Amino acid sequence: MVRTRLAISVVLVSTLLLLNAKAKSVDPYKVLGVSRDAKQREIQKAFHKLSLIYHPDKNKNKGAQEKFSEINNAYEILSDEEKRKNYDLYGDEKGQPGFDSGFAGGNGGYSSYSSSGGNGGGFSFGGPGGWQNMGGGGGSKSFSFSFGGPSESSFGFGMDDIFNMFSGSGSKGRDPFGGFGSSSKAESKTKSGTTATIRTINSQVYKKEIMDQGMTWLVLSYLPSQRGTQYHESSIEEVAESFQGAIKVGRINCETESSLCKELGIVPRRAPRLFVYSYTSSGKATLAEYTEELVAKKVKSFCQEHLPRFSKRIDLHTFDVSAVSSQRTPTVMLLSTKKDAPVIWRVLSGLYNGRFVFYNTEVHDTSDPKVRKLGVDALPAIVGWLSNGEKQVLKSGITVKNMKSAVQEIGKLLEGFEKKNKKVSSKSQSSQAESESRIPLLLRSNFDSICGENTPVCIIGAFRSSHGKEKMQSIFSKVSQKSLSRRQVSTTGSQDTVSYSLLDAAKQLSFLSSLDKSEFKTFDKLIIAYKPRRGKFATFKGDMTMEEVEKFVAAVLNGDIQFTKTRQKPQIK
Repeated sequence: MVRTRLAISVVLVSTLLLLNAKAKSVDPYKVLGVSRDAKQREIQKAFHKLSLIYHPDKNKNKGAQEKFSEINNAYEILSDEEKRKNYDLYGDEKGQPGFDSGFAGGNGGYSSYSSSGGNGGGFSFGGPGGWQNMGGGGGSKSFSFSFGGPSESSFGFGMDDIFNMFSGSGSKGRDPFGGFGSSSKAESKTKSGTTATIRTINSQVYKKEIMDQGMTWLVLSYLPSQRGTQYHESSIEEVAESFQGAIKVGRINCETESSLCKELGIVPRRAPRLFVYSYTSSGKATLAEYTEELVAKKVKSFCQEHLPRFSKRIDLHTFDVSAVSSQRTPTVMLLSTKKDAPVIWRVLSGLYNGRFVFYNTEVHDTSDPKVRKLGVDALPAIVGWLSNGEKQVLKSGITVKNMKSAVQEIGKLLEGFEKKNKKVSSKSQSSQAESESRIPLLLRSNFDSICGENTPVCIIGAFRSSHGKEKMQSIFSKVSQKSLSRRQVSTTGSQDTVSYSLLDAAKQLSFLSSLDKSEFKTFDKLIIAYKPRRGKFATFKGDMTMEEVEKFVAAVLNGDIQFTKTRQKPQIK
């Protein structure tokens, strides 16, 4: 009786093992049609190509879904380095010994069967030779099996386990459709060390890396329960490969990032949705949905159409070069033989929008007088103008390896030009500030405009030496820039309360004599507050520091200083 039960058990187990071996006998390399040393890019292309043929949405033939599920399972193994390594070593992506290295069907997907006795003897059917008697004596018998799964259990399983092995529905976390229910593939590539091209987008990533950054993004929105996510990811990875440096790709899980999807106006539907995040010519960000057939070539065209267009197309023969000198930001112009702005230039116009004024023009011959005048001797070329109008040929005869390196190299060129422009602007502003803060010397030609009757109070710094002049210039320059600012004549003719000027006392003795007989000869430096309308003046002879001079001017304006009548109307010789 015991022998009969044992025989039945062995037959049943053998049948299960054969079925399991058959299920695992499909070689993922053969399914995708790639060699065992194929690189990830080759595997990805093969998967994408077969997906286009056997995807159930495209192929309604009988068996297409089964074939597609097979393709998807094969890709799931080979696209993950850990699973692929396990398969190559054990023939099982889960890392359970049982197959000969790299080949399905060697050991049948199980570890061992034993009937142990006192001496540990029994049977083993772990090799291609089938059952092997391991010897041993009598005693209690136990049976154990492993079907390549994560755990082993004693011989005792129900009918549900059998049907699960047949149908595959017992695998936890796997969509019956073939694994399209989640986006775990791209995530697993990151964990296993392969560079992931698809960025997972959340609110923080969106604000820091996408919003108003000038870069175009291809964005996939999905729900974990949706079918087709992995198929979409494979497609956009191919697009990203072609547009490296021009666009970035990302995905938003609208289940975990529902608030972000709501903010962007993305409403989940039955299938994943694809969008391009870009900018209009006015600089406004837009989210345009791709609604056509999911074919890489068409998606590429859609992306290219939505690249930034911040570069203005101009005719070089009618372009007013002098107009660029009025720009506060630097100006750059691309001269090429292209009828439209090249993709690289459009990408750069987005990345550096607001930092440069972009132009592009079509030219075909460097012998053109307009081209020669710009100093260009080879095409394509980039010419730049600083904010002060200075022209510079940034690069001519441009050659590029690929789009990514071109964007990086020309980007560095633009950033260097921007730094130069900042130095020029800073120098120009300093010169302008210095010019504005420079205190004029009182002369006959400017006396009426500085200390005429239209000026309520004229503050005059009198000096008798070059050292005295420098001292008065320094103090007046600082004081005049503060709240007690010196007089300026506006376009409406209105004037401030105070004007500041310097007087060479050694040459203008008559001016000082009209105020006082002594001509203030004993002072190397002297400050005079003169009221032209009233013909009165006051003097400051104390310590010539900015603080003391400020106090004197404030006292003059507040009426806290006693003024004296002039002996006669002051005149400048």
